[in-house]
Amino acid sequence: MSGLNDPSGLTRRAVLSGMAGAGTVALSASGESTSTAGNAKPQRASETRWDVIVVGAGVFGAWTAWNLRREGRSVLLVDAWGPAHARASSGGESRMTRTAYGSDDLYARWAWESLEDWKWLSQRSGLPILHQIGVLFFFAKAEPYYVQSVEAHRRLKIPLVELDRAALLRQYPQVSWDGIERGLFEPSLGVLMARRAVQTLVKEFVNAGGRYELMAIKAPAAGKTLASVETLGGVTLRAQQFVFACGPWLPKLFPEVLGARIFPTRQEVFFFAPPSGDTSFEPARMPGWADFNGGDIYYGMPDLEARGFKVAHDQHGVAIDPDRGDRSASAAGLAEVRTYMERRFPAMKGRPLVESRVCQYENSSNGDLLIDRHPAIDNVWLVGAGSGHGFKHGPAIGRYTAGLVTGKSRVTEPRLSLASKAEQQHRAVH
Repeated sequence: MSGLNDPSGLTRRAVLSGMAGAGTVALSASGESTSTAGNAKPQRASETRWDVIVVGAGVFGAWTAWNLRREGRSVLLVDAWGPAHARASSGGESRMTRTAYGSDDLYARWAWESLEDWKWLSQRSGLPILHQIGVLFFFAKAEPYYVQSVEAHRRLKIPLVELDRAALLRQYPQVSWDGIERGLFEPSLGVLMARRAVQTLVKEFVNAGGRYELMAIKAPAAGKTLASVETLGGVTLRAQQFVFACGPWLPKLFPEVLGARIFPTRQEVFFFAPPSGDTSFEPARMPGWADFNGGDIYYGMPDLEARGFKVAHDQHGVAIDPDRGDRSASAAGLAEVRTYMERRFPAMKGRPLVESRVCQYENSSNGDLLIDRHPAIDNVWLVGAGSGHGFKHGPAIGRYTAGLVTGKSRVTEPRLSLASKAEQQHRAVH
């Protein structure tokens, strides 16, 4: 996925070379940076005792590292394979950003608060990170999730447009609206280019004086306080605080604490070729979309950047080991998605598959995020359990986590605590 042909222009080698040339950098309130010691010879990561080491350069780890750096902390960000690598939950092509969450104000608010950060990051990239094409959520009726989403948007003063069946037929004739009576259109939201976003953010973090290293970290030693971590290469890295944002690898690093509380599952995503010359599936005419389908959600994106029309079933798959799991899409998964797509988007009937991807979710028992201090190691923070809906919240999560780590914030969300995480899956967050 990443490499010499990556559209972001950020390869593993580019990140490392940028890191090696970074000196001390002062950040402005807007996030702009000016070098104050760009010619200083960099020390090896093992020669420094960092304020914070962040393990995991996905969307949560990268935004946490960025926000800690903005607070003036010395920060080392490490990842075993690279920012948004092929097996990362933050890897892949695209993610929806939406604020429709039923009655759930927290996630609606965090998605909205993150929007300006995504716009800023998109401006910093050579290619778009945020495609602000809107998101359409549609429903068979005015069921509770629909009504609660409308009420939440009014409370939070977030723009939302209600569409009846006649409006849906008029505005989106390429969709078969059989069985659909209501739609919610979020005009300010859209689609994020996931891999490009994370790689661009890590580059900005490095340019701002942060340090990124390609390193694999061993499971930390037990004890009341963690003084250092060891890499698989035998390097000792020291810090005052540690943040582990390792996605599906969190249960492997902390099996006693998280082994039964985070559930990595196999997820399949498919891209299909629209009919040649047909502009109805282009982003100018088709927003990001989600079919609530009585809670059994299907979702997708238009033909963004000519990669194909994306369709996926937002249902937990079978358990997966992120290191050894098979990444080949299944014939059954393809058939299921194709059957749905051809019913809802008739012009896509028989269209060829152009790309498929197997990634993973790693969720808590009910879908709430995990952002909490380790129960036994007082300077270790655990951040994860966000797949399926967490990517869009990255900037807000980074601010929230950085506030906890630095002690600037004492306000915590009980639902994000480790204590709230059960050992049986029962999804409640959509």
